[in-house]
Amino acid sequence: MKVLVLNCGSSSIKYKLLDMESNLELGSGAVEKIGMKGSFLKHTRADGVKVMLKGEILEHQIGIEYILGILTSEKHGCIKSLEEIGGVGHRVVHGAEKFNTSVLITDEVIQKLVECIDIAPLHNPPNLAGIRAISELLPTMPQVGVFDTAFHQTMPDYAYMYGIPYTLYSKYGIRRYGFHGTSHRYVSKRAAEFLGLDYHNSRIITAHIGNGVSVTAIENGKSVDTSMGFTPIEGPMMGTRSGDVDLGVVTFLMEKEMIGASAVSTLFNKHSGMLGVSGVSSDMRDIEKAVKEGNDRARLARHMYVYRLRKYIGAFAAAMGGVDAIVFTGGIGENHVFTRKYICEGLGFMGVKIDCDLNAASQGIAVKLSTEDSQVYVAVIPTDEEFMIASDTIEILKNRN
Repeated sequence: MKVLVLNCGSSSIKYKLLDMESNLELGSGAVEKIGMKGSFLKHTRADGVKVMLKGEILEHQIGIEYILGILTSEKHGCIKSLEEIGGVGHRVVHGAEKFNTSVLITDEVIQKLVECIDIAPLHNPPNLAGIRAISELLPTMPQVGVFDTAFHQTMPDYAYMYGIPYTLYSKYGIRRYGFHGTSHRYVSKRAAEFLGLDYHNSRIITAHIGNGVSVTAIENGKSVDTSMGFTPIEGPMMGTRSGDVDLGVVTFLMEKEMIGASAVSTLFNKHSGMLGVSGVSSDMRDIEKAVKEGNDRARLARHMYVYRLRKYIGAFAAAMGGVDAIVFTGGIGENHVFTRKYICEGLGFMGVKIDCDLNAASQGIAVKLSTEDSQVYVAVIPTDEEFMIASDTIEILKNRN
């Protein structure tokens, strides 16, 4: 079966068409700058041929029309007819407590997603726009929603609750939800296979490290704690997000700078993290270049970034009473030698030892970094959220029939 995977953001749509029978990626790409000047679609076929189409893409349905058009294009496409697509899998960011697994999209599911908008106002509306666009353009096409938050619904209450009046949890659902769940689920399962561990009898810490950062403790195949919380801002410092910060700082700045909720949210989500500290960039490659040029603020930003990651990994090892494997993934986790080296050097007290030559050579491939005498496995596993979404889509459609 061929599955189209869609990841709809506020101004972009990322997509992949996967043939799950042959385990091949037939085509992928993204629509960028939706609703803005200069919007375009960039598409890559499995043979590496790339094409860019510019156009006036005012909203998500037009963007998806472009995607369906390029996939069936005689010159650039990878299928002859849309009838070859057996289902569409959607990345949905927030399922709150309503969804603890992937689901077939129905009118009832759509209504529940609408009810989640209050706690995910930036993410769920474009996710819904993608679902509605497919319903309009391909009304008989089955659709599946795969939730970033679902994997973390196994956390115990003492891990997901905040120390605020319980009535606020009851009234508004304020609690830790966690994100990147599809990535953490994929890499933890893949790591167990790769390292020869029993997934359902293991303690694995996965570190999804990129512009967004989250760390998850996975015990016997279930998420028992994660660093992101009610929103994706909680946890280690990130590219533009502050990560953990004293709430007193938020109220202090609102008073001193005379700014409201929207402005302070933008400050801590868009202008903080490595960008805010370094004054250079949110991109680790730019930070590294600045460090080599002697930029002290860039050095500080990099140190804060990796130090806080190390703290979370150590804390989650303590929470599970030990750890069998530490797994790095995400753009920085898969490719940045210094980040992995710094984190692992600080975990020597847990018996973590890595092969520095392997670490230095490892970029973007699955590899075991730990030495034979290390008491904890350390590995790099490239994430593949699209494959996970497509797999869930097929599983749900098979069970439906």
